[in-house]
Amino acid sequence: MSAAGTISLIVLLSVGVGSGLVLYALVRREREQGTVTDRETGEQLARRDTDEPGE
Repeated sequence: MSAAGTISLIVLLSVGVGSGLVLYALVRREREQGTVTDRETGEQLARRDTDEPGE
């Protein structure tokens, strides 16, 4: 394998592993900042076309 091929492989692997770690960190940070709700409340928050209970 040539030097250029080796460098390309290292760069490709670094980008692949690095992007996975960045994605993991972003999801983890979002989880720490988010509000934990039950399923029914989560569905109501996600669906803006439903009425609030009692209305």
